[in-house]
Amino acid sequence: MNQKMEQYLDRIAVLKQKKLEQTQQKVDVEGGLDEDDYGRIVPPDGFEWKIIPNHENGSFYGYDGWSRNFCDLMEKHPVYVDANDAFCGKWMFFLSRMKGPVWNPDYDYSDLKPGLETYDIISGIGSDAHFAPDYTIGLTLGWEGLRRKIHTYKEQNGSECLEFYEAEEKTIDAVQVWIRHTIERIEEMIPEEEDPALKENLTEMKRVNERILTEAPETLREACQWICWFNMASRTYNRDGAGGQLDELLRPYYEKDLKEGRIDDADARYYIACLLLNDTHYYQLGGPDGDGTDVTSRVSYLILEAADLIDTSCNLTVRVHDGLPEEFFLKAVGYLFKNRNGWPRFSGDKALVEGFVKNGYTPELARKRIAVGCNWMSLPGLEYTLNDLVKINTARVFEVAFWEMMALPEDEYGVDKLWSLFTKHLLRAVDVTVKSMKFHMRYQVYNEPELLLNLLSHGPVEKGHDVSDGGAMYYNLAIDGAGIAVVADSFACLEQRIEKEHRLSWMEMNECLQNNYGGTGGEYTRRMMTSVAHYGSGGSRADWWGRKLSDFFAEAVHRKSFEGDNFCFIPGWFSWANTIDFGKAVGATPNGRKAGTAINHGANPMPGFRKDGAVTAMANTIADVQPGYGNTAPIQLELDPGLIRDEEAVKKIADLIRTMFEKGATLLNINIIDEKKILKAHKDPSLYPDLVVRVTGFTAYFSMLSPEFRQLVVDRIIAKE
Repeated sequence: MNQKMEQYLDRIAVLKQKKLEQTQQKVDVEGGLDEDDYGRIVPPDGFEWKIIPNHENGSFYGYDGWSRNFCDLMEKHPVYVDANDAFCGKWMFFLSRMKGPVWNPDYDYSDLKPGLETYDIISGIGSDAHFAPDYTIGLTLGWEGLRRKIHTYKEQNGSECLEFYEAEEKTIDAVQVWIRHTIERIEEMIPEEEDPALKENLTEMKRVNERILTEAPETLREACQWICWFNMASRTYNRDGAGGQLDELLRPYYEKDLKEGRIDDADARYYIACLLLNDTHYYQLGGPDGDGTDVTSRVSYLILEAADLIDTSCNLTVRVHDGLPEEFFLKAVGYLFKNRNGWPRFSGDKALVEGFVKNGYTPELARKRIAVGCNWMSLPGLEYTLNDLVKINTARVFEVAFWEMMALPEDEYGVDKLWSLFTKHLLRAVDVTVKSMKFHMRYQVYNEPELLLNLLSHGPVEKGHDVSDGGAMYYNLAIDGAGIAVVADSFACLEQRIEKEHRLSWMEMNECLQNNYGGTGGEYTRRMMTSVAHYGSGGSRADWWGRKLSDFFAEAVHRKSFEGDNFCFIPGWFSWANTIDFGKAVGATPNGRKAGTAINHGANPMPGFRKDGAVTAMANTIADVQPGYGNTAPIQLELDPGLIRDEEAVKKIADLIRTMFEKGATLLNINIIDEKKILKAHKDPSLYPDLVVRVTGFTAYFSMLSPEFRQLVVDRIIAKE
């Protein structure tokens, strides 16, 4: 190993340790953080910033409110520079969480609230980000190029769009102010630094930032620093959308630098490692371009190698298709088992493309829709989606239907009747959800315009309209269902124990649910229900009900597309962190689940659904319930680290992944976790401060999660009644 590489490894070790300390500081100050690890840090002691309201309720809204507050925060934002890092800057605030009331009360939706509350729906009203920018716009133009673009279209579109353009220009000003302040801090640090190598690093850091302050990046280091600034500014603004096809974004800069002798692979790994440490953005690697040609390059390998160097929370997704090089695929799977911290994930090109085409789009466009979020796909810079923001709690819908049936005469009770009532209420839930989303689309521009993401999107600047207000090219709005296993299991249990075996009456079932399986015989009945072959066990009646439910839900959502507008509604199955809260809204259910306990995670079975692992059976079940229109129902696998001992074992897991995607799966998340270790860490997180797990769509330090959320991860791994 040469001296330069040793220096880089030493710097990365320092940065990784600092990240651990900064994460613990966030936990100490803010408590459990049940979300992405991010790159955010706690602001310095004594620093305070207060919002500038423009509404009588004490919050701020619209172009003026958001641009004014963002500019003020950037002007006062603390600067951060670490001489060990290739890139400067750290973000410290969620502006969207500091503003108080999220929705502008001038736009009332009280007529929608009864339906939303009845079915426990997360409506998406006031939700932000969760679509992907096209970084190539910013990398090609730079900040001043973006400003010139604004001036050009402001002259073309006239005074009608003046407020939009003024807000966008102020946004660029704000980011540049933050960069200038940071450059000033670097200048102060250079003469103070005694280590010659770190002094040289700071000097180069200063040069890079001085250049990209006004010019488009030309080198790999400049491109990565530009991406860092955009990510940090956009995260600060409203948590941001997502990343992009990182290997293709960086490839031109790497190849140019390599050709001109500026860098070698050691430099590239160091830069990319620092980029990944800066923030846990979602990035895709590999996969096809619009024509179907694989885009895997040397940079794809370097990104995996850089992620291996930092060996911490990371959100890389490998797009698996027929043209993916086997060497690269096996390398990715190998890192998954080498580091055991939940990366990379794998997405299935075949089902994703075929599904998106069913919406009326071309295969070429479908291939460009990449994996850049917890469970979601996005066309970078082209679409507005509301990904992972709108969810219908189907377990609650089931409960409403069950109580309605129990209010009928006893001779009308039956599984067929219950299904009829359930589908009636599910259609109502979808209808009120769609109405809520259309309400959001009509008024979101007056609530929270997307000032950062507008800059890296195709359409907003050209049209003078926010992406939520007609500026985007496409509107593919995601609606996720949650609770599929609860509903499928409940139907299967009722069908078997009441209608087939006559071991229980409807009234006895009703009494058990009312009493939360308490009282005489309650626990016996609960165990009788949990012993029915459940969803995920493979070929069970519950699996059949899951498919039936998913088909009905998908078509109910998709039928709402293009009803007098350009909104396409795309179904998925995902619960994210709402698994716990959705469960709190639902009483005891016929599958033996007790009142208030969590529903199933995403499209996965309920914890403890069977005791033999059943990886293949579970994966087949989830592959079979894919909603089929280009969004996902992820498979979450928890595997024993003892499975992997040699290259042949890695090959077998790779073959399993490909088989899952051939059967229709869309996204695969894998944890490699030792059962004893996770139990010890759950009891005392300080024992393993660097333990990283894939919580859901994201990875995070296990120690940063709340006890309640840690339990969710434990329950997925440890079989229990």
